[in-house]
Amino acid sequence: MSKIKVGIVMGSSSDWPVMQNAAQILTDFGVPFEAKVVSAHRMPIDMVDYGAQASEQGYHAIIAGAGGAAHLPGMLAALTEVPVFGVPVPSRYLKGEDSLLSIVQMPKGVPVATFAIGEAGAANAALHVIATMAVHDADLKEKLKAFRAQQTENARAMHLPAVGESS
Repeated sequence: MSKIKVGIVMGSSSDWPVMQNAAQILTDFGVPFEAKVVSAHRMPIDMVDYGAQASEQGYHAIIAGAGGAAHLPGMLAALTEVPVFGVPVPSRYLKGEDSLLSIVQMPKGVPVATFAIGEAGAANAALHVIATMAVHDADLKEKLKAFRAQQTENARAMHLPAVGESS
């Protein structure tokens, strides 16, 4: 496998229960990553440095999770040419809908690939990074094919209870 490096960033350590789903997928595929807190609102200078140096630090992709105002993915996308994959983290009061709208509604010219709210979004962001990198990495492509084949087999193995039988 080529030397792929992914950054996983989030606005707070409280986002980790969601973002660890991206870390787990990357781990399962053997893709190196670094995870850290880079808050757009509480550490703006650190965030600017992270985004501005992402390419020279060797990142091939950034998975950025944020809740509430959720500025982190968009600000990082504005600071780097490295592709940013945004994960809306559920928020306390609006359940992540605010985060989703903040991340997905980027102005023309500053794209952020945006995923579902929560755990599925984090996992799918990592899978999308893997699929993107697999275009130029044969080993990663084979791992992705095997993963998808296993998903298919798992679905085919599912059985529904008979009518009137409890599950």
